[in-house]
Amino acid sequence: MQKRTLGNSGLEVSALGLGCMGLSFGFGPATEKSEAIKLIRAAVERGVTFFDTAEVYGPYTNEELVGEALAPFRDRIVIATKFGWEANPNDDGKWSALNSRPEHIKKVAEESLKRLKVDVIDLYYQHRVDLNVPIEDVAGAVKKLIQEGKVKHFGMSEASAKTIRRAHAVQPVAALQSEYSLFWQEPEETVMPTLEELGIGFVPFSPLGKGFLTGKIDAETKFGSTDFRNTSPRFNSENRKTNQALVDVVTAFAERKNATPAQIALAWLLAKKPWIVPIPGTTKLSRLEENLGGATIELTDQDVQALEEASSKVKVEGARYSPFHQSLVGR
Repeated sequence: MQKRTLGNSGLEVSALGLGCMGLSFGFGPATEKSEAIKLIRAAVERGVTFFDTAEVYGPYTNEELVGEALAPFRDRIVIATKFGWEANPNDDGKWSALNSRPEHIKKVAEESLKRLKVDVIDLYYQHRVDLNVPIEDVAGAVKKLIQEGKVKHFGMSEASAKTIRRAHAVQPVAALQSEYSLFWQEPEETVMPTLEELGIGFVPFSPLGKGFLTGKIDAETKFGSTDFRNTSPRFNSENRKTNQALVDVVTAFAERKNATPAQIALAWLLAKKPWIVPIPGTTKLSRLEENLGGATIELTDQDVQALEEASSKVKVEGARYSPFHQSLVGR
């Protein structure tokens, strides 16, 4: 597995990471713990060194899982986790409230360290921008944790270019994590020029369009009751039928390259910039191996152009989030 460096941070990771959220949360019932540990360790054996989690995944159980699975390999892996949510007492205790107050960040960092069984968090993202706390205060709180040796690098998620710039002036931002794929290309206009200018790495989550770009989901697919895709307008049956045209484009291209649609979707991201590190998630070993195969496919500039020209003719329908979650991105 090739390595990449996230911007100017010096943080070196495998070209593809593993998004661990789906093992505990978001896509239906949690994977049985021993199987989830086996999958994470299989990723390590295959050269993955970059693992992504968050306190809210579960909540808490995903950090505990990642900590246990990776404990034997601590010296050779990078763990990213996130802060910024808390249970909302006015909403049946659901995790629907943001909280990036400095005292809260300090408290939850200590708790994440324990769950992850580590002495230092390699990359600590603000999960969503909290408009009630100046971003300078957030960056300052993480800067203090870095000075104390509890965090190595500061990251942000789904933040706007303007907010990234303000935070970076206080504490250099190592990486931005936001959705980016052939299914959602908006970051190319909104944040990537700023990331390039400031030397910030980009970690695309949902690089396979929440599974849609694998070609395994169609208009008839039924999601489980706890699958968050049920809340995404983009994934309603009508929009899936329309958006299938994009999958058809990727599939046709993949056939010419003797690859799978998922591998082409990942290879396209890797070809875009050398400081991009996608973090596809999966619960199956066969899919893990398929995804990692995407890192071995080299697309030429002509390939990238041909794929983009063909995909640009498809208008993707449907918002990617429910109104509440949509209100939290690009702030």
